[in-house]
Amino acid sequence: MRSVSVALLALVAGCATAPRPAPRQVPAYDVETLLTTSSYSGTSVSPDGTRLLLTTDETGVLNAYAMSLATGDKMQLTHSTSDAIRGVAWLDDARFLFTSDQGGNELTHVYVGNTDGGQVDLTPGENLRASVLAVARDRQAFYVMSNERDPRAFDLYRYEAAAATTERSEGARPSRTLVFRNEGGFMLNAASRDLRYVVLAKTYSNANDDLLLWDAARPELAPRLLTPHEGDASHGMQGFSADGQTVFYTSDAGAEFRRLWRVDLTSGRQEVVAERRWDILGYRFTRDGRFAVLMTNADARTVVEVRDVESGDAVALPAIPGRTISRVETSDDGRYWIVYAGGSTSPDELYVGAVGSGRLERRTRALADGIDEADLVDAEVVRYPSFDGLEIPGLLLRPHVASPTEPVPALVWVHGGPGGQSRVGYRWDLQFLVNRGYAVLMVNNRGSSGYGKTFFHLDDQNHGEGDLQDCIYGRRYLETLDWVDGSRIGIIGGSYGGYMVAAALAFEPDAFDVGVNIFGVTNWIRTLENIPPWWGANRDRLYAELGNPTTDRERLRRISPLFHAANIRRPLMVVQGANDPRVLKIESDEIVAAAQANGVPVEYLVFDDEGHGFRNRKNRIASNRQILAFLDRYLRGSGVAAESGPLD
Repeated sequence: MRSVSVALLALVAGCATAPRPAPRQVPAYDVETLLTTSSYSGTSVSPDGTRLLLTTDETGVLNAYAMSLATGDKMQLTHSTSDAIRGVAWLDDARFLFTSDQGGNELTHVYVGNTDGGQVDLTPGENLRASVLAVARDRQAFYVMSNERDPRAFDLYRYEAAAATTERSEGARPSRTLVFRNEGGFMLNAASRDLRYVVLAKTYSNANDDLLLWDAARPELAPRLLTPHEGDASHGMQGFSADGQTVFYTSDAGAEFRRLWRVDLTSGRQEVVAERRWDILGYRFTRDGRFAVLMTNADARTVVEVRDVESGDAVALPAIPGRTISRVETSDDGRYWIVYAGGSTSPDELYVGAVGSGRLERRTRALADGIDEADLVDAEVVRYPSFDGLEIPGLLLRPHVASPTEPVPALVWVHGGPGGQSRVGYRWDLQFLVNRGYAVLMVNNRGSSGYGKTFFHLDDQNHGEGDLQDCIYGRRYLETLDWVDGSRIGIIGGSYGGYMVAAALAFEPDAFDVGVNIFGVTNWIRTLENIPPWWGANRDRLYAELGNPTTDRERLRRISPLFHAANIRRPLMVVQGANDPRVLKIESDEIVAAAQANGVPVEYLVFDDEGHGFRNRKNRIASNRQILAFLDRYLRGSGVAAESGPLD
């Protein structure tokens, strides 16, 4: 097999834009129509090569389906009406693995199901979290990670597929073997297709970690270091070669952006095999071993390159007009391409085609009937200077109706994290607001990923300060646009973005006209003291970025909006899931009570069956209806909510 080495490709981020089309009116889609958007995922093909294990929320709740690769016909395999179910992999032509938690609490269990509807929990118990690490190439065994022994550490168990039957009595535990007792604080990252090798990650800080290799054939040996380096370096496991003798990983060692490295497990030789002007997001081999797929995060857009492993030649996939490819896979037998692609105006759709045919056929329809994609808006990559002259990247969504004669209100959207990134792709919630006449600037403030490690670490121990100013200067950028009403600009975000909303209203109380905080942190001391135990291996990473609640208590109090809530004087909306294990409900309870004590208009929406991120469509519809009503009332200033009817 020839090495798959790709020469440096210069990708230049241009900010120039084409002439804008004339403003026009578009239909105001009701919330049920626009948010009745289905998501699709899954690449596991049944051993007979005929069916894909597909996960979709077409019913309003994520469930597993079997889809015919030849026709696209689907058979529903699970029938949850509340808890999200995600298909993992086929074991044989009838049995499959899937995971589910309880009401969004993130305590996922691993289940085996069959096409007749039977299912059994392979990881029964209370207060444990489990997931599938890998399924063997021959599907005769699989690895499951579980923290049942120690809530802070994930051990590795080997299950024999033949014993994973759906006919076991309730509560029975299937036969399994504990193969790796995790007493070193490792994260378990990946396994070779024969399950011999397992790659572990050891985190020291948010800038420094290592990858190590554990050999199941020689379990008495300590894990072997794969990533020797000097100074700080961050690594990301990507996968094994088809023969399991080479490990591929990304690293920013000695570089501003993540490059692709490989290490030969026999000789120990390491080398860079690909680099771009941006971070390499991922690298993997297709299931048939014939193709290598490299993905680059090019200025918030995914660029996919496919190469033939044997020849090293680039492979041109059939064109999908107006779509950006986000995932490429093949069936195990190499007969089919399995491709996901989408864009700003369309969620990822599934495309299937015979390898070598030159054609891909769409197998899904994510948008609801009646939605014209031309009525939605494309994201424009923009940049603006912050308070210190630093250039801040972002994505701008401009309503079709906006013009200098009809300027529109606007919102600064802040992503989650810390360290997340707003990327070009479909956002149903933001498209809904844009459709209703709100411009949206998706800010990638300092500390966001995707723009090099220097930019990424600029907010370390500086949260609620430099990053907040980036958001405020985002407002100032919006004020320079003649089609934006500069007197009506709010801030909205979820998780870490929700924190930025609360920080803006508490620390810079006149910077924005309203704020919408979606399950955002308001008390960093409590949040860091209540990190879920299964995050134990990442605790040092969080402490390095945010601070240690024991030694940095004074600073954490200073940047926590709750302790400065007396300053809040702008209308505030808070949205929360009652089962959220990351941002506890008490965080939202307290900021709401504090803002109400100021006489500030406050609206509070709690979902009893959700956690950190809303999985059920009915709740997404309800929350977005209320968010729109809040914005219409307090930002647009009409005094009448457009859709303020009863919650569904």
